[in-house]
Amino acid sequence: MTPIAHIKSLFADKFGVPRQGNLAPHVISEIIFEPAFRNPDCIRGIEGFSHLWLIWGFHCNDAAGWSPTVRPPRLGGNTRIGVFATRSPFRPNSLGLSVVKLVSVENGPVLRVSGADMVDGTPIYDIKPYVPYADSIPEATGGFTETPRPLLEVQVACRMPAKATPEWQAAMQEVLAQDPRPAYQNDPERVYHVVLLPYEVSFRVQDSLAIVTSIVRAK
Repeated sequence: MTPIAHIKSLFADKFGVPRQGNLAPHVISEIIFEPAFRNPDCIRGIEGFSHLWLIWGFHCNDAAGWSPTVRPPRLGGNTRIGVFATRSPFRPNSLGLSVVKLVSVENGPVLRVSGADMVDGTPIYDIKPYVPYADSIPEATGGFTETPRPLLEVQVACRMPAKATPEWQAAMQEVLAQDPRPAYQNDPERVYHVVLLPYEVSFRVQDSLAIVTSIVRAK
């Protein structure tokens, strides 16, 4: 398959990418089309849709391989579930599927979207409109995901950079609230680091509280 576009996002690496992108609506990303698909006719009429399906590739997992069973973070990282019964990034064909909100259509053309759970530079293989009458299934069941995962409270215990926009600050809060730590790690003294461009955020977690200890310019 040939990528039609790539994502320009706040996430420089996998750690910190929201497990559920729609829970971080202030994370705004851009879909940058490859030259062969930069024709405005390719997206004619797309502004009539509020949400889009993105089919994309886990390009950071190329050498990781896959396993028939995985350990979902939602189940504490200890219970094994079949790979096709999860949204694990380690899959036979390394394909991801996400629904995002279309924020705006810019010249280029460029699509600005919210809720994209992807690392900066992720290849996108296709874009399809989300069609509510067919895609929304109110009676659908969610298996082991139906128990809501509690969110962390976020406390900033350091100086906020003067140039950190309100949108970036809101995005940081939403990302940390989802607890990006591996499910098996629960050391209250351990400091974690999330690169949320253009800054690197350091934090630790005590019980249900994420404490931000520093915010510095990412290298």
